[in-house]
Amino acid sequence: MKKITLLRAFAALAFPAVVLSGCSENDEPGGGTQPGGTNAGKFVIAATVTDSKGTTNLLFTAESLDEGHIALGNNNGLLNDGASQWVFHPDNYLYALTYNQGNAGTTRSYILDKEGYIRARDMEYKISRFTSYGICGDQIISTSTGDGPVSQADGNGYLPKTLLATYIDVKSETSRQNDTSTGIYSLENYLGNGEYVTLAGLEKRGSDIFCGIAPMGLSQYGAAVGNGKWIRPGYEHLVKTADGGSNSSSYKKGELQWTQYPDECWVAVYKDNNLAHPAFAKTDRISYPCGRFKSQYYQTIWADDKGDIYVFSPSYAKTMTDPKQQTSLPAGVCRIPAGSTQFDSYYCDIETLSGGRSFMRCWPAGGSRFLMLMYDRPLTEQGFVATDLAIFDAGNKKLTFVKGLPSDISSIGKTVYVQNGSVYIPINVTGGNPAIYKINSATGQAAKGLTIDATDITGFGYMDTVK
Repeated sequence: MKKITLLRAFAALAFPAVVLSGCSENDEPGGGTQPGGTNAGKFVIAATVTDSKGTTNLLFTAESLDEGHIALGNNNGLLNDGASQWVFHPDNYLYALTYNQGNAGTTRSYILDKEGYIRARDMEYKISRFTSYGICGDQIISTSTGDGPVSQADGNGYLPKTLLATYIDVKSETSRQNDTSTGIYSLENYLGNGEYVTLAGLEKRGSDIFCGIAPMGLSQYGAAVGNGKWIRPGYEHLVKTADGGSNSSSYKKGELQWTQYPDECWVAVYKDNNLAHPAFAKTDRISYPCGRFKSQYYQTIWADDKGDIYVFSPSYAKTMTDPKQQTSLPAGVCRIPAGSTQFDSYYCDIETLSGGRSFMRCWPAGGSRFLMLMYDRPLTEQGFVATDLAIFDAGNKKLTFVKGLPSDISSIGKTVYVQNGSVYIPINVTGGNPAIYKINSATGQAAKGLTIDATDITGFGYMDTVK
């Protein structure tokens, strides 16, 4: 690992957070003493405060999510540089993963000290641009798809697409990148159809790591193989004749952007954290398994409490411009049962249950239930936004829309917390302060909990104090 720099001196200090009313013994997660005792664990909340002078990033602590109010002032909260994704590792480390389009991001981590204050750890370092991430044992692994080394260029000078992975060891505060020089991480022709792919989420079950596969189409490298052997008949018009697009939708002359096979779902199964030499599970009952927003590929493949892997597809390919790249399949879910690496016969049509609507992303909500961030209208219509929540009961194949949410939602948080039959998620609103809402995963009833004098809640989780 390379030590780049320390943050500003004040960011390495800890500030006391507002003390809230304590929760009962039944409300307290395992692994910490009760509020008011020594070495008690706490909830840690990341929030931003935006005003005319700019945006301030703060980390707060709280003893309950069900109630209370965090007010600004009196040096409440730990100043920090913010993050694209706050990752709470189960060994009580909080990592701030920062994503910058086309650039490296700055990452550092935090602990809860034995006085109950948040403290920044010593090291700060760079990680590669990432589009997905996951917790795999003692490591946080972030991944993206990028150009391979120049030594692997073809006769046209085109570079193959390859997996770019960063491995963060949470205990030692070290990081490393995968070695792309050998070619074993090439993502070209990954599924045997010539197209390259990107990974969408990493879900660990036992020693296996399950990753959703998002097919990306033919790169310049792939489209040139065999004078276009991988271009399907009737798809020739999709090959780009000039560079164009912008940001995550940019393309180069000679590419065939987006997949020619939208009616397939693939899952890669890796035997270890090396993410090499995968086996594959495939079904044609759902489209590719990931949510999309700009260059982010949201994980929609999750294990339930029994170890069954549920694979969700929002059928985002319905939004493609060309009919040949639009999926005919509805948003749905299939399953890879515990003890297997292949799909079984389980299937559920989410669109039928929701009245024609799809979803952006989903999270485990305890048992075999999942919290789903739903779009407000079908993907085939214009102007869809994701501001509704629903609980999907996979065992009963039942979808329940969440009741009791505010009417002026501006955005919904990226992280959830599950406890005692409830799932918690931040809700940001246009007409007031954000709050964490508690949702009964059996009934779908929501109740407002902890509120913060801030603009947005960007992440939250539970941490025990350091031993």
